[in-house]
Amino acid sequence: MKVNQSNRLKYRLLTPADSHLLFKLDQDPKVMQFINGGKVTSQEDIDTIFIPRLNQFTNAEKGWGLWGCFLTDNNEFIGWILVRPMDFFTEQRDDSNLEIGWRFMQSSWGRGYATEAAMQIAGALTEHHCANKLTAIALEDNSGSINIMKKIGLEYVTTTVHSDPLGSAEVVVYEKSLIT
Repeated sequence: MKVNQSNRLKYRLLTPADSHLLFKLDQDPKVMQFINGGKVTSQEDIDTIFIPRLNQFTNAEKGWGLWGCFLTDNNEFIGWILVRPMDFFTEQRDDSNLEIGWRFMQSSWGRGYATEAAMQIAGALTEHHCANKLTAIALEDNSGSINIMKKIGLEYVTTTVHSDPLGSAEVVVYEKSLIT
């Protein structure tokens, strides 16, 4: 799947060679606040946990992976959009329901980049008939992510405990149908 450039951003799937970008993004406690309480990620964890996970769910043809978001004017990396089957690392994996998520550099917050990128990638997933549903999860007090969910057309479904091999948390679930 290809994601076309949007107004201010261009996109490409991240690979293990981009581990330095993942590391740089995860060094800001504010960026990590709603991920793990603000703990920065070590390069060792990037290399031994996150890169192997990325390799497991990346599928360029289906549009799954971490879509790196880069400013068009200077190619600066500002964050990523996650696309993978919902509950990928559990026995409830659902390839017809894609999880979308995002993580952006604090310096890019408040400028609409995450919304622009999420809309562009969600549009490409819809256009390419990649799944039946798009779902996003967030901690209940993560108003920034919830606002993006609403802006890209997702609607609140439930509050539940989301489990992953890396941990569990109570989250709000937003989703929308991709069937047109």
